[in-house]
Amino acid sequence: MLNGLPQRRADLVMRPRSRRAGEVWLVIVDASGSTRRHGALSKAKGLLGEVFEQARRQRVRLALLRANGKQADWVWPGHKVTGVQQQWLADLGAGGGTPLLDALQQAAAWQRRRQQLKPAEQHRLLVLTDGRLRESTALEPSLCPAVLVDIESAPIRLGRARKLAEELGAEYQHIDTLATLNNPV
Repeated sequence: MLNGLPQRRADLVMRPRSRRAGEVWLVIVDASGSTRRHGALSKAKGLLGEVFEQARRQRVRLALLRANGKQADWVWPGHKVTGVQQQWLADLGAGGGTPLLDALQQAAAWQRRRQQLKPAEQHRLLVLTDGRLRESTALEPSLCPAVLVDIESAPIRLGRARKLAEELGAEYQHIDTLATLNNPV
């Protein structure tokens, strides 16, 4: 091409904008009642806002699971980021139990199905939780690179999120230390 004009037949071939495989960030948000205390959920919402903005800029798809009440529910199962996520984030509240184990199981099943459909697609997992679970079950390691962000902000911290990160094979970070990191996912 010369000045954007085709010079030969090969210049007319349509090429995809990007040849790299797609990427999906799978985010699990613990929005249980315990995250309302000591500003944990508001810190998590701030981090999620940054994650949504990074995903939008990098043209990454976002899959989002919310864990509160009796079971985890899908908010988005792998869509591009739009302004809808910011509105959802503003409306996000906390309450009920912590079905985080259900969310992790649903996420693993979703990833297995997605890998069969799109084997070249890359996944990353981000879990935001205070680690306050009622039941404890052995977890399978994550199928993709994972980061667990501990949002526990109480004066006396139980430290259960660190154990969850170890079981998942995830990198552990406390939300208070993420202010210095550029890319939490």
